[in-house]
Amino acid sequence: MSTIQTTTNTIANHTAVLQEVLNRQIAGWSVLYTKLHHFHWYVQGPHFFTLHAKFEELYNLATANMDEVAERLLAIGGRPVATMSEQLRLSPVDEAQGKLSAERMVESVVADLRTMVEVIEQGIHAAGEAEDNATEDMLIGFTAALDKEIWMLNAFLGK
Repeated sequence: MSTIQTTTNTIANHTAVLQEVLNRQIAGWSVLYTKLHHFHWYVQGPHFFTLHAKFEELYNLATANMDEVAERLLAIGGRPVATMSEQLRLSPVDEAQGKLSAERMVESVVADLRTMVEVIEQGIHAAGEAEDNATEDMLIGFTAALDKEIWMLNAFLGK
Protein backbone atom coordinates (compact mmCIF):
# COMPACT_ATOMS: atom_id res chain seq x y z
CA MET A 1 0.00 0.00 0.00
CA SER A 2 1.40 3.40 -0.95
CA THR A 3 1.93 6.24 1.48
CA ILE A 4 -0.73 8.27 -0.34
CA GLN A 5 -3.24 5.41 -0.02
CA THR A 6 -2.42 4.96 3.67
CA THR A 7 -2.82 8.70 4.29
CA THR A 8 -6.13 8.75 2.38
CA ASN A 9 -7.46 5.80 4.40
CA THR A 10 -6.32 7.38 7.67
CA ILE A 11 -8.05 10.68 6.87
CA ALA A 12 -11.19 8.80 5.79
CA ASN A 13 -11.23 6.94 9.12
CA HIS A 14 -10.77 10.20 11.02
CA THR A 15 -13.56 11.78 8.98
CA ALA A 16 -15.90 8.91 9.95
CA VAL A 17 -15.07 9.49 13.62
CA LEU A 18 -15.65 13.23 13.14
CA GLN A 19 -19.05 12.53 11.59
CA GLU A 20 -20.04 10.43 14.62
CA VAL A 21 -18.98 13.17 17.03
CA LEU A 22 -20.86 15.80 15.02
CA ASN A 23 -24.00 13.66 15.16
CA ARG A 24 -23.65 13.46 18.96
CA GLN A 25 -23.53 17.26 18.95
CA ILE A 26 -26.64 17.49 16.77
CA ALA A 27 -28.41 15.09 19.10
CA GLY A 28 -27.26 17.01 22.16
CA TRP A 29 -28.34 20.37 20.77
CA SER A 30 -31.71 18.90 19.81
CA VAL A 31 -32.41 17.49 23.27
CA LEU A 32 -31.08 20.65 24.93
CA TYR A 33 -33.35 22.75 22.69
CA THR A 34 -36.39 20.84 23.96
CA LYS A 35 -35.17 20.94 27.55
CA LEU A 36 -34.65 24.70 27.36
CA HIS A 37 -38.17 25.11 26.01
CA HIS A 38 -39.43 23.09 28.96
CA PHE A 39 -37.58 25.40 31.34
CA HIS A 40 -38.76 28.48 29.42
CA TRP A 41 -42.38 27.40 29.81
CA TYR A 42 -42.23 26.15 33.40
CA VAL A 43 -39.87 28.53 35.19
CA GLN A 44 -41.49 30.27 38.15
CA GLY A 45 -40.52 32.63 40.92
CA PRO A 46 -38.93 36.00 41.36
CA HIS A 47 -36.50 35.48 38.47
CA PHE A 48 -39.22 34.45 36.01
CA PHE A 49 -38.74 37.35 33.58
CA THR A 50 -34.96 37.09 33.57
CA LEU A 51 -34.85 33.31 33.14
CA HIS A 52 -37.79 33.10 30.74
CA ALA A 53 -35.88 35.40 28.38
CA LYS A 54 -32.51 33.70 29.01
CA PHE A 55 -33.88 30.23 28.30
CA GLU A 56 -35.34 31.54 25.03
CA GLU A 57 -31.96 33.04 24.11
CA LEU A 58 -30.30 29.70 24.84
CA TYR A 59 -32.77 27.58 22.87
CA ASN A 60 -32.24 29.91 19.92
CA LEU A 61 -28.48 29.37 20.33
CA ALA A 62 -29.05 25.59 20.45
CA THR A 63 -31.07 25.80 17.22
CA ALA A 64 -28.41 27.84 15.45
CA ASN A 65 -25.61 25.50 16.58
CA MET A 66 -27.58 22.39 15.66
CA ASP A 67 -28.25 23.75 12.19
CA GLU A 68 -24.66 24.85 11.64
CA VAL A 69 -23.29 21.46 12.70
CA ALA A 70 -25.84 19.60 10.55
CA GLU A 71 -24.98 21.69 7.49
CA ARG A 72 -21.27 21.16 8.08
CA LEU A 73 -21.85 17.43 8.47
CA LEU A 74 -23.67 17.36 5.13
CA ALA A 75 -20.83 19.34 3.53
CA ILE A 76 -18.28 16.70 4.57
CA GLY A 77 -20.42 13.81 3.35
CA GLY A 78 -22.22 12.86 6.56
CA ARG A 79 -25.88 12.40 7.38
CA PRO A 80 -27.27 14.34 10.35
CA VAL A 81 -29.48 12.47 12.79
CA ALA A 82 -32.95 13.78 12.14
CA THR A 83 -35.39 11.78 14.23
CA MET A 84 -36.17 12.19 17.90
CA SER A 85 -35.46 8.54 18.64
CA GLU A 86 -31.98 8.82 17.09
CA GLN A 87 -31.34 12.08 18.89
CA LEU A 88 -32.41 10.72 22.25
CA ARG A 89 -30.24 7.65 21.72
CA LEU A 90 -27.12 9.64 20.80
CA SER A 91 -27.54 12.70 23.01
CA PRO A 92 -24.98 13.35 25.73
CA VAL A 93 -27.65 15.53 27.39
CA ASP A 94 -30.65 14.11 29.26
CA GLU A 95 -34.21 15.28 28.84
CA ALA A 96 -35.81 17.55 31.43
CA GLN A 97 -37.12 15.55 34.37
CA GLY A 98 -39.86 16.60 36.75
CA LYS A 99 -40.51 19.98 38.24
CA LEU A 100 -37.38 21.92 39.17
CA SER A 101 -36.84 25.19 40.97
CA ALA A 102 -35.51 28.06 38.87
CA GLU A 103 -32.08 27.63 40.46
CA ARG A 104 -32.02 23.89 39.69
CA MET A 105 -32.99 24.66 36.09
CA VAL A 106 -30.01 26.99 35.76
CA GLU A 107 -27.71 24.43 37.40
CA SER A 108 -28.97 21.82 34.95
CA VAL A 109 -28.29 24.11 31.99
CA VAL A 110 -24.76 24.82 33.26
CA ALA A 111 -24.09 21.08 33.52
CA ASP A 112 -25.52 20.48 30.05
CA LEU A 113 -23.46 23.27 28.50
CA ARG A 114 -20.35 21.82 30.12
CA THR A 115 -21.25 18.45 28.63
CA MET A 116 -21.68 20.04 25.21
CA VAL A 117 -18.27 21.70 25.56
CA GLU A 118 -16.74 18.27 26.24
CA VAL A 119 -18.37 16.82 23.12
CA ILE A 120 -17.32 19.86 21.10
CA GLU A 121 -13.74 19.40 22.31
CA GLN A 122 -13.91 15.79 21.07
CA GLY A 123 -15.04 17.24 17.75
CA ILE A 124 -12.16 19.71 17.67
CA HIS A 125 -9.74 16.83 18.20
CA ALA A 126 -11.47 14.68 15.56
CA ALA A 127 -11.51 17.57 13.07
CA GLY A 128 -7.80 18.09 13.61
CA GLU A 129 -7.13 14.39 13.01
CA ALA A 130 -9.24 14.54 9.83
CA GLU A 131 -7.36 17.67 8.71
CA ASP A 132 -10.69 19.53 8.56
CA ASN A 133 -9.75 23.08 9.52
CA ALA A 134 -13.18 24.54 8.75
CA THR A 135 -14.95 22.22 11.18
CA GLU A 136 -12.24 22.71 13.77
CA ASP A 137 -12.59 26.49 13.51
CA MET A 138 -16.40 26.35 13.74
CA LEU A 139 -16.21 24.23 16.90
CA ILE A 140 -13.58 26.43 18.54
CA GLY A 141 -15.99 29.34 18.10
CA PHE A 142 -18.72 27.33 19.82
CA THR A 143 -16.54 26.69 22.87
CA ALA A 144 -15.79 30.38 23.33
CA ALA A 145 -19.50 31.25 23.23
CA LEU A 146 -20.44 28.44 25.61
CA ASP A 147 -17.68 29.31 28.06
CA LYS A 148 -19.19 32.79 28.27
CA GLU A 149 -22.72 31.41 28.82
CA ILE A 150 -21.46 29.09 31.56
CA TRP A 151 -19.69 31.97 33.26
CA MET A 152 -22.80 34.19 33.13
CA LEU A 153 -25.13 31.46 34.41
CA ASN A 154 -22.71 30.69 37.24
CA ALA A 155 -22.64 34.42 38.08
CA PHE A 156 -26.44 34.34 38.24
CA LEU A 157 -26.14 31.44 40.69
CA GLY A 158 -23.53 33.32 42.73
CA LYS A 159 -20.81 30.77 41.93
